[in-house]
Amino acid sequence: MENINQETDITLEHSTPVEVAIQDHLNGYYHDQEKIDERLLELDREMDLESYMQTESTALTIAGIILALTVNKKWLALPLAVSILSLANNARGRNNPLTVFRKLGFRTRGEIEKERYALKAIRGDFKYLLDVPNAVWNAVNK
Repeated sequence: MENINQETDITLEHSTPVEVAIQDHLNGYYHDQEKIDERLLELDREMDLESYMQTESTALTIAGIILALTVNKKWLALPLAVSILSLANNARGRNNPLTVFRKLGFRTRGEIEKERYALKAIRGDFKYLLDVPNAVWNAVNK
């Protein structure tokens, strides 16, 4: 029989390093809630990893096409290489540039949203919904 009184921190035990960092930030905001609005504005401006990678690949493709039209047709190799790398990474189900952008500090949309909703919960945005679980379920299913 399991010991019910045993304390385990499930959230940190199975968390990624990014999630642990978010947890640390949330602890700070829990004790200084006046800064939550400012942080939420920062999160609104934060570009997620997926958007950044799409923007970069699109920019490289456009640059390659413009250079091919104005300088030399050999520049068509650039958009071709970007497309091949993107297709190969998607086919393998992993993304090698992901680790590079992770080291630069980019986070996924899901990680940003986790922090956003945790901050809103700390601020008390959902306190009235907690008493009415059916209302919450109906609201998210509309």
